Amino acid sequence: MTSFHGAVALVALCLSGSPTLAETIGATSGEGSGQEVPSSAQTCRVCHGLDGVGTNPMIPNIGGQSPEYLSKQLQEFRAGRREDPQMSIIARDLSNEDIAALAAWYASIKATYELPK
Repeated sequence: MTSFHGAVALVALCLSGSPTLAETIGATSGEGSGQEVPSSAQTCRVCHGLDGVGTNPMIPNIGGQSPEYLSKQLQEFRAGRREDPQMSIIARDLSNEDIAALAAWYASIKATYELPK
């Protein structure tokens, strides 16, 4: 039961939309990519960062993923075909336009990887 309450608290925090966070996103919108940061990224940024790098090891890195993959996953969460305590709630309220904008933003990020030596 404790993990459920923790998940509810995290989702409430993610959905609260702090003005400071909105101002920060507005200040960095379009920086370097020539693309505007979607306003719906405020919620995503809490866990996935604006750069698409998960804020802890249990959160996937989504920056640089294909827009088709990102769209599909968000649609699956929204429809209830894929479930996660946080993502199912967050994706539920995304419009098709929100999903397209988020997928385009996170796909536009250039991810680099380094093989182990």
